[in-house]
Formats: sequence, C-alpha cells, structure tokens
Amino acid sequence: MKKGLLFLLVFSLISMLAACGTGDNAEGGEGTGDGMKVGMVTDAGTIDDKSFNQGTWEGIEKAAKELGITEKYLKPAGTTEADYLKEIGNLYDADFKFIVTPGFKFETAVFQAQDKYPDAKFVIIDGAPHAGDYNVTIKENTVSIFFAEHESGFIAGVATALELKEAEAGFIGGMEIPAVQKFNWGFQQGVKYANENLGTNVSIKAENVIYQGSFDNVAAGGQIAAQMFDSGVDVIFTAAGGVGVGAINEAKTRAEAGDKVYIVGVDVDQYADGLLEDGKTSVILTSAMKNLGQVAFDMIQAELDGNFKGGETLTFDVTNNGVGIPTENPNLSEETVTQTNEVVEKIKSGEVTVSAEQGDLLK
Repeated sequence: MKKGLLFLLVFSLISMLAACGTGDNAEGGEGTGDGMKVGMVTDAGTIDDKSFNQGTWEGIEKAAKELGITEKYLKPAGTTEADYLKEIGNLYDADFKFIVTPGFKFETAVFQAQDKYPDAKFVIIDGAPHAGDYNVTIKENTVSIFFAEHESGFIAGVATALELKEAEAGFIGGMEIPAVQKFNWGFQQGVKYANENLGTNVSIKAENVIYQGSFDNVAAGGQIAAQMFDSGVDVIFTAAGGVGVGAINEAKTRAEAGDKVYIVGVDVDQYADGLLEDGKTSVILTSAMKNLGQVAFDMIQAELDGNFKGGETLTFDVTNNGVGIPTENPNLSEETVTQTNEVVEKIKSGEVTVSAEQGDLLK
C-alpha cells in the first residue's frame, strides 16, 4: 500500500472505539481531569456511525484516556427537541455538566439548556443556539463550532480527480443542509479545478447528485449507490452518515465481485470501513474530513485550562488544520499526494479560494 504523507491534519491516533449503548469510564486516564465529567448526546444515527457521532465521541474517549476525565454518552429515543432536552437533563442530573452535542438538530435544545442549566457548559458542533427563529444567542456557557466543509470537499475532489484521471463521479448527501451542501459544492469545485489545471477528466452528472433526506437509512444508501454504479459511476462521495454506510457496503460487494468502484468517505477517515475480506484492499479512495475528535478534545482541554471560549463561534478550516483528508491514503499514489499538497498550500496562501456557496460547479 502506498502511504501518503498528506498534510493538513496532524491527526491524533485514537485507540479506543466507541461501543454501542451508554459509554462510561469511571477510572479515566493519567491526565489532569480532576473529576471533570463530560457527556455527549448522540444525534440521528448511532455512536458507531463511522461519521459524525463516532468522530466526536472518539475525541471524548481520547480525553478520557489522556486527560483523566470521565465520559458518558446517551442516545435519545428520537430526534426531537424534547428528546434531546431529556437526555441533556439526564446527563446534568448525573453530574455530567460539560455536554457535547454533535449536529444542527441540537440548536433549539441547546438554546433552552444554556439557560436552564447555567452552571453547565455546552459545545454544539455544526450549529448555533436559537429559539427556532434563527436569531442566534450564544450564552457564556456555550461555544458554537463550525467547519469549512467546502475546503475539505475541494481537497478530496482534487485528490479523487488526480488519482482516477478519467472517471464519472456521484454524490450522496443525507439531509440537504448547509454542512452537507458545502461538502458537495466543494467537491465539485475541486474536481473542476483539477480538470482545468491538472489535466484530469472527471465528470458529475446532475442526476448523480442526490440528497437522500436522512442520516440513518442504510438500506437507501445502498440502493442509491447501486443505481449510480449501474449507470456507470466509478466513485461516489458520500456525506450522509448511516446512508453513506449503505453506499460503502454496496461498493464493497461490487469490489469483491471484481468491479473497480470507489467511495470518498466523510467526516472521519473511513478507510478501515471500506476494507474487503482480504483485510488489505479498501474501497475508500480518501475521505473529506473534519477533525471532529481533535476539536472535541481541544474544547475539553480548554475547559481544564480555564480557557473555555464561552459565547463564541469558532470556525475550523485549512488554515488551522480543522479540515482536510487523512495523513495516510493507501489508495492514493505519491504523485497524487504531492500534487494535492501543492493545491492545499495554495488554499492556505489565498491563491486558490473555495466558495462556500453553490458557486461555479461542474456542468
């Protein structure tokens, strides 16, 4: 396998994977947790969704190991504001007063919780508290985190085009929300940039850009991927949580049968999730990542250091190593890695600008 020394994220190795159900580590690690108890409420999907929930939880697990905090997560019965508030309350009642909430669906729940539990601290990822009217109010006990998904998607698009040279691509999104849309728009811009500047010929047809409408319908993800592969698509970028897992499963089935198809993963490095039965070959070409785990870890560390950024909105992008693709990409050649690195440096310097809007996409 070819090892990429890919740039961007000095991505910490996470040694503990989340288990299903409620996680709790009463012993902690050898760090400076001093009795700090960190809770997380999962969004749609599960703690092992190979995506947003899992990436965030792994950062909390890392803090348990390295900083000595105690961790717990709760999975709500549903995905309503009431469901989320119930589990936030359950964590608070169990003395877990530093609570991480991954996803925009928590916006109204956190808006209420930051007043209801003024002595608790809240981290909301990919969202900002509001009362349903989108008039954002971030209190001093809350920090709001966003990522430049369009930059991550762009880099993955460039790497995909460089590696495949000539191919047909597709995109499967979960819900049609800004974070998912920006992944799509950035990916298309990256492919187009490579076509126009780096000698590639990769296309994306409009009918192969699909938002499934959820983040947990694994079967639907497999069905959509099958339709795309049947129509001649070679690689699918998925930004869809469990829906993306279904697409990965479909790609693995086809690869085991001898088809040369790929998936571009999302949020976390999904290479291992695409491994075939031989344990050596993966259908994951690369992944458009948010450094979710490191951000969750950093927010916990900031609280321990007395530097919690309450009342603020923080954005993580290429310039602060918040987004990118994995440091190791076995399916990318060294030439692809080198050329992609050069493009990343151009983004950092401002020579290349990636639009966070729908922008100038592939025709």
